[in-house]
Amino acid sequence: MFPGITIFGRFISSYALTALAGVFTACPFAIFTYKKRTGDGYPMLAVLLISAIGIFAGGGLLYGITNIDKWYLLAEAKDIGEWWQYVQLIFGGSVFYGGLLGGMAAAALVIKKRGYPADLMTDIAAPAVALFHGFGRIGCFLGGCCYGVEVPWGVTFTHSLNESANGVPRMPVQLFESGFEFLLFFILWQLYSHGKLKGRLFSLYLVLYGIFRFVIEYFRGDTYRGFIFGLSTSQFISIFVVIGASVFLTYKTLRRDIDSQAG
Repeated sequence: MFPGITIFGRFISSYALTALAGVFTACPFAIFTYKKRTGDGYPMLAVLLISAIGIFAGGGLLYGITNIDKWYLLAEAKDIGEWWQYVQLIFGGSVFYGGLLGGMAAAALVIKKRGYPADLMTDIAAPAVALFHGFGRIGCFLGGCCYGVEVPWGVTFTHSLNESANGVPRMPVQLFESGFEFLLFFILWQLYSHGKLKGRLFSLYLVLYGIFRFVIEYFRGDTYRGFIFGLSTSQFISIFVVIGASVFLTYKTLRRDIDSQAG
């Protein structure tokens, strides 16, 4: 496919390019949508900036956990330069779920500390996250990472940085996930625009994405990411995400019904 471009001697991956496209699409969407509702877009900008720290930290940490079999290299490094190379090898990638959970934690902290309207912010964040991830998965496809299983009708990668992806036709699961994310964006945006499921859209996103992710993992071919009790790392996390989000979604719905009856 198209792993990336070199500008002024520096290689920039396709994932980085599409991730930037996602950032410059999803963030303005979230900021202007919030500003349209409240008249001030700064609170959403502040939350997004703090969330970015959690996204980078969480994504890198979970990537490092999937590489736990390589941690011994850190103790065998001969000098600080070699040690730093191993750190980059082990923690230099990113796992979406790690970034998502890290970003959620960081956002929750700043929302609570600043007293921002949590329901409104999370409702706007739900379609924004889906929009961003849709672009990101296109980058995965172009770069040849997060690839699918071998199928006769699949796409054959020839320049993937992951050598195991090259040379055989593979199911384009990255594009399937990207399409699903863009569909989620449209659905969540419509629900928000029509005032449906107020305060519950992010929980709905987590439930729908978690179910989809659990299923699509069966068609992933990059088995090096690790397994727990026969399930991939992402499938294992999806179970807890779906259960937790479903419980919260049910609680919020029952609470709203009780409040509406009391009113």
